[in-house]
Amino acid sequence: MALFTVTLPGGEIWTPQFVNSIDADKCIACGRCFKVCAQAVLRLIGIDEDGETVELDDDDDDDDEYEKKVMTVGHAERCSGCQACAMICPKKCYSLSAAEV
Repeated sequence: MALFTVTLPGGEIWTPQFVNSIDADKCIACGRCFKVCAQAVLRLIGIDEDGETVELDDDDDDDDEYEKKVMTVGHAERCSGCQACAMICPKKCYSLSAAEV
């Protein structure tokens, strides 16, 4: 199968790389990726002491019930393939891939 590519105005061929996953072991929940994502693809979740994920409320300020917070892919279908999240991530947590057509 062929990969999805885009021809840029200058004639260059660009292959978007779409987010597949985020490595929760590496993620420090700094929020940089969340801020640069224009498509609202990402979501912050909590991980409790048992390793279970916990949905966070928008007004959730109680950090005591979480072992840590991490970013996750909340809406992969919205990803435009710009790769801004992976480029800004200081821990290189992102797994990306091109889309087949």
